[in-house]
Amino acid sequence: MLDLSFESPKPKVISGAKFDWELVIGMEVHAQVASASKLFSGASTEFGSEPNSNVSFVDAAMPGMLPVINEFCVEQAVRTGLGLNAEINLWSAFDRKNYFYPDLPQGYQISQLYHPIVGEGEVIVDMEPGIARRVRIERIHMEQDAGKSIHDMDPNMSFVDLNRTGVCLMEIVSRPDIRGPEEAAAYVVKLRQIMRYLGTCDGNMQNGNLRADVNVSICLPGQYEKYQQTNDFSHLGIRCEIKNMNSMRFIQQAIEVEARRQIAILEAGGKVEQETRLYDPDKSETRSMRSKEEAHDYRYFPDPDLLPLEIDRNWVESIRSSLPELPDEKKLRFINDFNLTEYDAGVLTAEIESADFFESVASSCEGKLAANWVINELFGRLKKDDLSINGSPVSPNQLAGIISLIQSGDISGKIAKELFEIVYSEGGDPNEIVEKRGMKQVTDTSAIEQSVEKVINDNPDQVAKAKINPKLAGWFVGQVMKATGGKANPKSVNEIVAKKLNL
Repeated sequence: MLDLSFESPKPKVISGAKFDWELVIGMEVHAQVASASKLFSGASTEFGSEPNSNVSFVDAAMPGMLPVINEFCVEQAVRTGLGLNAEINLWSAFDRKNYFYPDLPQGYQISQLYHPIVGEGEVIVDMEPGIARRVRIERIHMEQDAGKSIHDMDPNMSFVDLNRTGVCLMEIVSRPDIRGPEEAAAYVVKLRQIMRYLGTCDGNMQNGNLRADVNVSICLPGQYEKYQQTNDFSHLGIRCEIKNMNSMRFIQQAIEVEARRQIAILEAGGKVEQETRLYDPDKSETRSMRSKEEAHDYRYFPDPDLLPLEIDRNWVESIRSSLPELPDEKKLRFINDFNLTEYDAGVLTAEIESADFFESVASSCEGKLAANWVINELFGRLKKDDLSINGSPVSPNQLAGIISLIQSGDISGKIAKELFEIVYSEGGDPNEIVEKRGMKQVTDTSAIEQSVEKVINDNPDQVAKAKINPKLAGWFVGQVMKATGGKANPKSVNEIVAKKLNL
């Protein structure tokens, strides 16, 4: 069984000039819903289209155009909530968040502040084998994305692309339960993994489909425990939000840099101001973007164009019944069904495509051997060639064929690696390749005996040494394998060498 030990997170401790400080981190992850159309219009969400080609009259905020809720986006949000063991609110409502952005034509964003569609849940974050941490989810709400301002096409003008405007986002808000940079990155990785398994977000950070805002504050040792006991945020330091992080590496770097900035301010007798900041990886610094607004600054009020969203419990349960096997469940099953280590099972289930590939291979050969070949040989070669598992030149059937030839004793492990390279580079059926190229393992003991006797007769000095030190028998095995082109059955060679040398 998989033993997950839910310990209190060990905080990242940073030593300042005067005190030791602990980190407290909360995250707001914006995940683009995997949907062909937008939240309130039928416009396409396809990435990479010509600028302003996926814009409806609703997206462009033309007069008289009214939003119409996309039911599939609602279903995807509910599915995500269920995947995070969260409470689904059968009654939710949309609000207008009023602020000016040049790439937000309406002059406000439709969001959910007071009544989100998803309530409290949790994410189990794998930190190391046998150890996992629980990060509480406060809420998930739906909102529309803004467009994109482009500033590098003309020295005097900025351009606006509204293709993203109105795309459905799920904002997943965590409690301040994260205690270090590595844990923050691991949390985002796990969220992405779960949503990809669910099919609710593709998690493509390069395309902006998954972005994180990181709230960082510091406190003296012991203050976080007081917050946990009282739920009083005054025990924690003033937080600053770092916006639009789209890289696990940058998330970790930005947290470290921002924490040290706050420490320097407090130890110099200053006060940390609550604000929104941006991280500059080239200068390794965060810089102020704007003062952090509170809810009242956005003048939220219920959107008059949208009725409250009421969903049926039976509909929610039908979605629950259709949920796929999620990463933790699949990992545990791989450990139990295929006798894998927790580490190997974690590697294979990290991406749903890898898990599916492995399971297809293991369906027709021994599971542990299949895991070794998928992880070590296939993944290693794909990484070298910068290919994804979807672009693998070796199919699950081909890899299973190679492994089955090892299991049957038709080829040795060394020959199997040569066969893998042939299949990877040229394709073909492993069984046919072995037959046509004469790669079958030599199992005829009389032929192996002849090779062993020749090596022994040609090397009397080595024989004398092996009599004194039996470990040197491995030299004879190597020579026989070399003489037979690696085709001799290694087990038979070892047995015959030991017999001929009287070891």
